[in-house]
Order: sequence, then C-alpha cells, then structure tokens
Amino acid sequence: EVQLVESGGGLVQPGGSLRLSCAASGFTFSSYGMSWIRQAPGKGPEWISRISTGSGLIWYADSVKGRFTISRDNAKNMLYLQMNSLKPEDTAVYYCAKGSLGMPSRENWGQGTQVTVSS
Repeated sequence: EVQLVESGGGLVQPGGSLRLSCAASGFTFSSYGMSWIRQAPGKGPEWISRISTGSGLIWYADSVKGRFTISRDNAKNMLYLQMNSLKPEDTAVYYCAKGSLGMPSRENWGQGTQVTVSS
C-alpha cells in the first residue's frame, strides 16, 4: 500500500520560507518519479513540481519557478520542497504524489499539509 506522509506546513509571513517533507513507504521509492501538487481553496489542483528517480530531471510550474526547490533522498525514502519568498497566493494544501510522467491520480497523493501565507 502506497503511503505518503507530508509534514512541515504552517503559517508563514509573506517573504518567508518553509520546507515541506514527504515520507514515502509501501513502494520502491527510488524507482518512481515524484511530484508536488497543491490545491488552493475553491480551486482545482495545480501540479507545481516533479523530479525524476535520480534527480536528473526537474520541472517547475511558472508560478513557483525560481522560488521553490524540489529534492529527494532515495536512501531515506524522502521527498522535499523548499519554498522561499512565499506569497499569499501560495496558500494551499500541499500534497506529495507518486509519479511524474503525468499528473498523478488522486489515489497516489498523500494526505496533504496546509501552508498559509499571511501577515
């Protein structure tokens, strides 16, 4: 059974930083590309970043490019998202997801962690 557990969300002021973590289990983590997806209140999911198995291929949505950094540690089965220069429009529930070749289906998402950017 795929298990993805996100942590690290919270309330942060505009311009601040947060680092999200995702602990993966139930599958061979190093064999799968991984993604981060976010969903703001009243909006559909937004695929914001993906990373290949060996970290050699990384993609960011324009909305986060230059501010967010995705990374992974295959030895620890962990996925990370470093978020800098946060804006109020980054407020959303952030999900890590198994897969990166297309938008991962909902059953491959974690439970999510809330990020709120507000002064």
